[in-house]
Amino acid sequence: MSGMNDDSLNCENDICALPQVSSNVQPELELMSEDPEELLALFEANGWGDGLPLVAPTEERVEAMLAVGGELATAPPDEIIATLPPRFGQATRRLLAVNAVLAGCPNGVLPVITSAVRALTHPQINLRGVIATTHPVVPLLIVHGTAVDDLGFNSGQGTFGPGCRANASVGRAIRLILLHIAGSATGTGDASTQGQPSKYSYCIAENTEQTPWESYPERCGVSADSAITVACGENPHNFHDMETDRPELILEKAASVMMTLGSNNGPVSSAEFFVVFGPEHAATIAAAGWSCEDIQNFIFETARARASVFRRHFQVTQYADWIKQLHDDDLMPITDDPQNIRILVAGGPGKHSCVIPSWGMTKSVTLPVMA
Repeated sequence: MSGMNDDSLNCENDICALPQVSSNVQPELELMSEDPEELLALFEANGWGDGLPLVAPTEERVEAMLAVGGELATAPPDEIIATLPPRFGQATRRLLAVNAVLAGCPNGVLPVITSAVRALTHPQINLRGVIATTHPVVPLLIVHGTAVDDLGFNSGQGTFGPGCRANASVGRAIRLILLHIAGSATGTGDASTQGQPSKYSYCIAENTEQTPWESYPERCGVSADSAITVACGENPHNFHDMETDRPELILEKAASVMMTLGSNNGPVSSAEFFVVFGPEHAATIAAAGWSCEDIQNFIFETARARASVFRRHFQVTQYADWIKQLHDDDLMPITDDPQNIRILVAGGPGKHSCVIPSWGMTKSVTLPVMA
């Protein structure tokens, strides 16, 4: 979004000028008041924002957002962190800070946001496709490690829901960055047919304390005190089992949620799933001696239907060669590799877990949190 380029901030009377949104650089608009209604009206009139009230990005607030996070305090504020499609807007540290302020983020979270934006640029994320598709796909940000407690993220009860400033505002900041820099406004960049609520904010944290296996970043080969994962998919699909102590019965329910013909995973065999276990389900499964690899293999073998069922519903497909060779009566898996089933623990008390289907043509990325 060239209207949000790094040279577009012009602060006067401690209030930042806000640029017009266009594919070409436009004159700046100076906001001379911090009044939230005036700010919201300005954004609405120019097609900016997410429709919710915003925090005025004053020079003081933006500098405070930039001034924390180790080396971030001395890094050039106009350094380009990423170029984000489809508009190919340049995301500088200052612009990330502006959007973090607009979203209501607490100071200290900018390294998490910066690392997430870096992740969005990885080719396997396929950000241009994620934004441009009619599917309601959304980048989910998962925070891991010491940043969870240090910065106040909620990894426990209600992690997907409201009530935690860090989860809500950081997820919202990523959305505002996509709107203002990447150009993902509905109808011009974002072609999603119906959208989904997580397009406002989609950020959770891994419950490492109650994870009975290695942490998710460790299983991805990322060794860092704090890390982030970006995975592009749908809203979480809940499943529950209140009764059993048998892992296979819990996992059969997860597999039944995954084995749906309505998601993009149906015609795209390489698509990922995130299976996010609540701590109680995770404890039950681990107590029976099951590893994450055991879980992946069991679900891979269970989430299947006859190949003829898939072929009846899908003519345009992206299947692995070995899947194409299956006979009609063979059981076909919903994904072509057990490693596409990603295992995570998050949430609090209660025997509920969820599945997050992918858009299909995207893979998750896990990176250390770096300033």
